[in-house]
Amino acid sequence: MNSSVLSPAQLERTDGWGQVAKALNYVYRPTTVAGIQRVLKLARETGRSVGLRGGGISYGDASINAENILLDLSRMTRILDWNPDTGIIDVEAGVTMRDLWRYIVGDGWWPSVVPGTMFGTIGGSLAMNVHGKNHWNAGTLGDYTLEFDAVLPNGDVITCMPDETPDLFHSIISGFGMFAIITRAKLQMKRIESGRLRTTSRSADNLQSLLALMDEHKDQSDYLVGWVDCFAKGKKLGRGQVDASNALTQAEDPRAEQTLRLAFQDVPDTIAGIIPKSILWRFARYATNNFGIRWLNFAKFRAGKLQHGNRNLNSYAAANFMLDYVPHWKKAYLPGGLLQHQCFLPFETAELAIRKMLQLCQRRGYPSYLGVIKRHPADDKFLMAYSLDGYSLAMDFRVTKRNKAALQQLMYDLDEIVIDAGGRFYLAKDAHLYPVALAQSLGAARMERLAALKHEYDPNNLLQTNLSRRLQIDQLTTS
Repeated sequence: MNSSVLSPAQLERTDGWGQVAKALNYVYRPTTVAGIQRVLKLARETGRSVGLRGGGISYGDASINAENILLDLSRMTRILDWNPDTGIIDVEAGVTMRDLWRYIVGDGWWPSVVPGTMFGTIGGSLAMNVHGKNHWNAGTLGDYTLEFDAVLPNGDVITCMPDETPDLFHSIISGFGMFAIITRAKLQMKRIESGRLRTTSRSADNLQSLLALMDEHKDQSDYLVGWVDCFAKGKKLGRGQVDASNALTQAEDPRAEQTLRLAFQDVPDTIAGIIPKSILWRFARYATNNFGIRWLNFAKFRAGKLQHGNRNLNSYAAANFMLDYVPHWKKAYLPGGLLQHQCFLPFETAELAIRKMLQLCQRRGYPSYLGVIKRHPADDKFLMAYSLDGYSLAMDFRVTKRNKAALQQLMYDLDEIVIDAGGRFYLAKDAHLYPVALAQSLGAARMERLAALKHEYDPNNLLQTNLSRRLQIDQLTTS
């Protein structure tokens, strides 16, 4: 690699996972820490900034760095150490959640926290401090991180631990790539006796009932998620279904040993062994419109009513990675892609705020095509904490040339409802948030801490992305 010239051969177009944000970047894929340090040196010599990319599953522009350097760590995929007695694993940053669970499940372990897709990397997941369907009782991935190595913008390598280096530990984790580049992490897995979960599904006729069901199940469930029909109106507003899952013990599962095998856990790639799931998105495109989704939502709700109280057995992979059940499903939203709005709301204001958001989307003519509600714990120690003792609502919107501007305005107006309710936002899903909204949601103390740490560890603002520029993180260090 020439130490003073950016090669045109490195130019690539990268997209956010939602396929709306996209740009040309100079992409470099090192396999070692020394390779990362060379890229940082190249950036300083050429006056370019450096953005970070792992699995590329952030919905918006968090892993895009237009016309600058993008450091893709997806080739750093070694499992460095695994102890099946303690459940402690040491991995490079490019190891994906899929790599992780496939490596350990046969020994009777599962990642303590997983997001909704298995294709995110450990480095990226820590940078965003991801959560899963067990967030309210298990916390985030950062809570199960024992230590990690990171490269600072000046090229120095540091090791961070929660007790020895608490400031850096709790800032780099959740810091969305603004302070350092995570290269290695040591994580604590959780013991499982069976590879199956028992899931109880219960339908709810309205939002109040749905939230009540989630609270009823939260103290007796290992995983919990709610689906919302965002087309339903009036007394039916917020109707949906709650799925509460519990781990099976060895005594409860006569096939426990077999269910821990990869052959059982792997999500099938066909339906009935015949139809490849990889082509399903092509058919889904014809239903990805207001008319089609309205009737799919209605059918799902009616089916849920018929299955109310039913208990089903699912593999850990199938229960946790529903986003991966239909490969490439996001392509059904092409050519415009999709925006997701995800917010976190305090228990006291959540019901009213969610009601207002669903009604606003309907009045504007843009009801969400997918609505998901989860339960969350109180604030945590991490710098960019998004969690509140309450609920989150995630909504997906199809983007077209005709509605793009109107959807952007809708996102801003939804943000106002969230801020008025005392809520927060999750940058891994964000593609629209503006600086004032971020500051209002996090509060002055956290924003001041963000500015101080950025100035201390990256005074030249070497680490940037389209997301950080949109949020004007660079101005924090000069204000």
